[in-house]
Amino acid sequence: MKPYFDISDQVRLFSQEIDESELMWHRDEEDRIIEATEHSDWKIQLDNQIPININKPVSIKKGEWHRLIKGTDNLKLKIVKIS
Repeated sequence: MKPYFDISDQVRLFSQEIDESELMWHRDEEDRIIEATEHSDWKIQLDNQIPININKPVSIKKGEWHRLIKGTDNLKLKIVKIS
């Protein structure tokens, strides 16, 4: 089961009810740019970096380890895959 719901091709919803253990370190198969669609206190942590907020666009390289860090509200996340 995925820890999110796809709202559209580019928007995912992460519930505030999610168990943090479901937000695992992972890698993606393409470069991506992500950004919260609404102000959020959720964060993203890239490999060997401190967590940063996702209220501005964040670039994630193909194969780069990363994880989301849960905030207090639901998160709507815009994801643009770069081929």
